[in-house]
Formats: sequence, C-alpha cells, structure tokens
Amino acid sequence: MQGNSQDTRPLGVIVVTFNAEDVILDCLESLLGARGADLRIVVVDNASDDGTLEAIRAWAAGTAPYRPSADLAVPLSPCAKPVPVAECEAEGPFPAAPGRLTVIRSSVNRGFAGGVNLGLVAAAADRDIKDFWILNPDSITLPETPARYATCANANSGYGLMGGRTCYMAPPDQIQIDGGTVNFFTGVTHNINLGCRHPETPAPESRDLDFVTGANLVVSRAFYESIGPMREDYFLYYEEVDWALRRGDFPLLYCPGALVHHRAGTAIGSPTLARFASPFSLYFKYRSRMKFIRRFRPLSLPVAYLYALAKAAQIRLGGGREEARALVAGLHGRPPPEAVRARLSEDAARLAFGG
Repeated sequence: MQGNSQDTRPLGVIVVTFNAEDVILDCLESLLGARGADLRIVVVDNASDDGTLEAIRAWAAGTAPYRPSADLAVPLSPCAKPVPVAECEAEGPFPAAPGRLTVIRSSVNRGFAGGVNLGLVAAAADRDIKDFWILNPDSITLPETPARYATCANANSGYGLMGGRTCYMAPPDQIQIDGGTVNFFTGVTHNINLGCRHPETPAPESRDLDFVTGANLVVSRAFYESIGPMREDYFLYYEEVDWALRRGDFPLLYCPGALVHHRAGTAIGSPTLARFASPFSLYFKYRSRMKFIRRFRPLSLPVAYLYALAKAAQIRLGGGREEARALVAGLHGRPPPEAVRARLSEDAARLAFGG
C-alpha cells in the first residue's frame, strides 16, 4: 500500500466476509495495491465455516502464494509479504490504531449490517480516520479509486454518504450500479445505469441519487456519529437504503472516477443480468422491502403488497416454484422455507428472526 504520507487523508476500509475464501484475497490484494492512499483495512468475518480466515492468515504470512482468480477484470500483482495482521474477537477490545490490516472474528453471522457496524466500531477507534469505505469481499478496486474517494471526501467535508461506479467483474465494461433510486409506491430499488457500457456512460448527478449501494459505500465520520449505525433488523437488503433516508441534512455524493469491479451475489445469490435471484435472496429481499415500506411509506403498503404478489405469480409461472414460495414467505414475514433456514446457524437465525 503506497502513499502513506502525512498529508494523505486516511481511509478506513470495512470488508464483511462470510464464506469468502474464494474471493477475499483478490479484494485484499487490490486494496494493498492502491496508489496515493492511506488505507486501514478491517475485515469482519461473519462466522465463516469455510477456510476464509485460514486463507487470510496464510496469504498474509506469505506461506501460501497468491494466485489471482481467472475472472479478474484488471490484472493484480502480488503485494510484498508478510502483511502485518492484528486479530481480535468481536467482543473486543479493538486496537486504538488498527494499522494496515485488522481481522475481527465473529462467532455468529450478524448479517450484513451487523458485520458493518462491528467494523465501524473498530475503525472508528482510530480517531485519525474521518471516512469509512464499506466494500464487498467479492470486489476489487482500481489502484486510483481509494485516493479519489479520499480526495472527494476532503473537498466535500459536509457529505454524508458517497459512492462511485460499480461495474461487473465480467463483462468488466458493464455497469452494475452508479447509485440507486427508490420507487416509493412499490419499494422497488433501481440501479442507475444498470447494464450500460462504462466507457461511454456519463456519471450521474449527486442530486439524482436516493441511496448508495452497500457494496461500495463511503460514510463520513460526521454522518456515522450523528445518524448512527446501520439498522440491523433487516439482516440482509435495504440497510443502505434505510441509512440514506435517515441522513437528514447530510447530502449524498457521487465521486467521478472512483471505480470498483464486483462479482455480485457470490454469498447469497443476488440476481445479476444473467442470473435469477435465489430463494435465499428473494426471501430476505421481500421481507426487508416490506419492513422498509412500513417504516418510511406506510400508505404505500397496499401497492407494494400487490406488486410483490404479482412478481411471485410471474416467477411461479416461469417455473420458479421454490423461489416464489420463498418470496411469499418473506412478503408476509413468515418463517423461511427450510432450504433458506438451513443456510443459517442457530445463532444467526435468532438474530435474523428473533426468539
């Protein structure tokens, strides 16, 4: 990681992992290859039961050579090893100065917001950090992106949440999201510039954003300390939308030139342009969507409900029996189908569903 000069605005990076053994090293290598940025990385592992933690330890120690994944959008060169790592439990205590790489081990899957919030607490212990970058583990950053975020943050000290361009890993010139908008009748979110070609698509105006994707999201310390952490009762989906709508006078900001590539949905089966959503994804998406509508637009509940039923019927007619069943269960806030429930441990299920 280059550019650790005293005049560089430090940027805390929070990466939440769950069974990310096959993608996390690409993400970390891309971060450590950043230019002109002082990155202080916190990885929160949400009780992975694969080899995520072991892979990070061996990679950092240099005992297991880094082999870039075949699908990378941009080439990555291995950084120098060993990489100093501070490990701690979720209960703390956290280092007062996290340093280059901190790994927090959680004994339970806390969901996306729970993992992010844990990382924010740890990163915020370093008072030099004024901005926190939340990045998905199945993403890689371009070398110049962190410095662009830090520069944008420095030039717009009153911002709340900031994002840039997120493209797919493959094809690498196809945009996944440039920020999002919300239909406040149905609760459906829309990815700005979804599917457009990166080189020829202009950046959106900051004023056109309703939210910034949680896969690639920068939050100011002022916002975090004033508005508070992400709400954890969603467990998955809509956390960042909720956060953005609670921002008060803090503006959303789009940072031109800040680009990351994202595989999308590797852990929970979120949809892409080439793949339908999994039952797990559909259950939590519609469960969280209705929670979001009740919270922010309760008068829209009938429209949102009818829209969701129509979507379930469309999926069922298309042959997606289990997908439609999961959607309807989530829509009504009922316990999930067994195939969805089986993916969560007992502790994680208690957090997700209560009881």
